[in-house]
Formats: sequence, C-alpha cells, structure tokens
Amino acid sequence: MLWNALLLAMREIRRNIMRSFLTILGIVIGVAAVIIMVTIGGGATAQVTEQISSLGSNLLMVSPGQRLGMGQRSSAAAFRMDDAEAISREISNISAVAPSSTQGATVVFGNENWSTSISGSTNEFFKAGNWTFKSGRPFTDSELRAGKAVCIIGETVRKELFGRQNPLDQKIRLAKLSCQIIGLLEAKGQSAMGTDQDDRVILPLRTFQRRLAGNQDIRQIHISIKDGASTQKAKQAITQLLRERRHLSNNEEDDFSVMDMKEIAKMLSGTTRVLTMLLGAVAAVSLLVGGIGIMNIMLVSVTERTREIGIRLAIGALEREVLLQFLVEAVALSSLGGIIGIILALAGSVALADLMQVPFIFNEGIVIISFLFSAAVGVIFGYFPARKAAHLDPIEALRHE
Repeated sequence: MLWNALLLAMREIRRNIMRSFLTILGIVIGVAAVIIMVTIGGGATAQVTEQISSLGSNLLMVSPGQRLGMGQRSSAAAFRMDDAEAISREISNISAVAPSSTQGATVVFGNENWSTSISGSTNEFFKAGNWTFKSGRPFTDSELRAGKAVCIIGETVRKELFGRQNPLDQKIRLAKLSCQIIGLLEAKGQSAMGTDQDDRVILPLRTFQRRLAGNQDIRQIHISIKDGASTQKAKQAITQLLRERRHLSNNEEDDFSVMDMKEIAKMLSGTTRVLTMLLGAVAAVSLLVGGIGIMNIMLVSVTERTREIGIRLAIGALEREVLLQFLVEAVALSSLGGIIGIILALAGSVALADLMQVPFIFNEGIVIISFLFSAAVGVIFGYFPARKAAHLDPIEALRHE
C-alpha cells in the first residue's frame, strides 16, 4: 500500500512539474541556507582555533598594565630580566620562558624598505611560539650574551625586501643598526586577531635593548606550559609571584595581566559557534515558509481532485488509504526539496569556503538533520490537507465539478 501511494505521489509530481518545483523551492532554500551557514561557521571556528594554537602551545602572555580595551592598556612599570628568570626558576611545569620587547621600525635593504615589527628576545621565543625555521639557524649563546648584530626575519619581510632572493647572510638596516640575517621563519599567516604573524624581525634581546630601545625594559614575557599541565594553576602561581616581586599589597590590584591563549581560544570558538547557531536558526525559518507553501498547494490539490477522491471512496477505498496517499505526496515533495537543497548546499559551501579562505569541514550531522527536518515539514504541513481529503463525503465529492 505504501509503495502504491508513493507511485501515485510521483505521478502527481511529474504531472505538475513547474508547480511542484515552485512548491519545494522554499524547502530547497531553507535546507541549503541552514547547511551553508553551519558548514561555513564550523570552518570559521576551526580556523580561529588553529590560528590561536599557532601562537604557541599552552601559551601564557604576561604584560605590564591591565587591559582596558581593544589595544589599550593602563600604564605600569615594565618587567626586568630578573622577573623572567624568577618565573623560569620558581614556577613548575614550564617548558619555555621568553622575555621580549617590541617596537615598530622601517627595515631597509638596497632600494627596498618596509615598515615592520622589531622584537628582541631569546631562543625560547621560538619554542614558546611554536616557530620553526624554513632556513638558517637560531641565535648562538655567544650572540645572545654579546648582543651581536644578527637577526631572524619572517616570511612577509623576506617577500617585501628580497622577492625571490635568498635573504640568508644579507645585511639589512634597522634605523642606525645594520644586522646580518641568519635565519628565516616558516610562514604562519594571519592570527585570529587579524595581525600578520610573519611581519617581524627578531634580534637578540641585548642587541635590541642596547642599540634600539636604549633601556632594559621587558614589555612582554611569553611562557609555554608543559603538555598535560594546568595552565590555570600556572597562571595563578605566576600572578602570585609577580605580585610579590612588584610589592603589591593585598588591597592593590594587579598592575600586570596574564593572558591564557587557551581561554581566548575557547571564548572566540564559543562566540563563532553561537553566531553559527543563530544564523542557522534564522535560515531555518525559510523551512517553515516552505512548509506553509506545501500545505497551500496540497489544499489546492485536494480541491482539484475532489471528484477523484470521491470515486476512490465510493469504490471501497478506506479513509486511511486516502490520508496516506496525500501524506506521502507531501513528504515526497519536501524530501525531494531536501535532497536538492543538500546538493546545492554542499556545492555552495565548497565555493564559499574557498572564497572566504576558511577550511571546508563536511558536517554529516547537519546534513542528516536538515533532511529529516525537511521530511518532518512534509508530515506536519501535509497532514491537514491529507486529513481533509480523507474525511470528504463520497456523495458530495462525486457531485463536485
């Protein structure tokens, strides 16, 4: 009986192809919109998580002053080298401590120049930040101790100054300092904060302090926590140690901040997930509109086929058979719309992911849910027209013109 009802439903759909297509258009758009929104949102979430993790493994970033807002900080005394050494010495489960200072400067090579970020740090900087070398080497101990005029550059600086040339052993000028390039870092791309991670030049910390900054200030300390260790416990221990070293009383607020990159990753990922769910919910409204369209057309179909229904009931068809026929037709329409919507959504998701430069992550769960939801729309909105058809009076139906 179910198979016969399905054959009858497909016959009716084929008989009015244009009307059937316009009927399911709302379902197609709704299913496609939901899948595209969730898929692109999932790709954006994965990209944010990857970008945060590229900053460093279990990374804590300690800076003087409290964060007041985007890019703003309260003023406070800078750290000293002793502070970084104390953290490395007294805090357990730490794999790397990298004191650093940064300032902007114009880098010059030949006739080319480029405004970039100049940082002074130690080799721990590369370990804490998960940096790998594309070519060249890190600083030697003698270069770090003596403050030699050597530097390591990022991929963006290489591209802007050297093009296709090999930058190793070349000399570039930073303000009044001329330094030799000894290493080139692997590209990381843009960070989750929108900054170019490859647009940098790294000097030995002493070279930076003596020949560029002219002071002994440490503006940031990068701390990498060992795998499996709690970053929250390390954060609390570092906070307590720095409060003691900066002579803060119990009633005084911290004049520094400790930023846990894991917490930022969770916050940003959570935000993108909420936005994805919100956009998916808005897109799902079109499924409701599509369901109303199916109900409308099924009611028209019942009216058009009143005489046919009367004949079927008069020759012995049961009410439940008539109910099943129209219900199957409604479900077939909505399911067909769901299938077309899924095909269009997957093609659109691949194209949009490439355009927006986010990874395409196939989410089979949302595809299955969208299809089942489209079928459920057919059941819900097709039931009332099917019930109306099943409860027609055969005599009145036969009189219908």
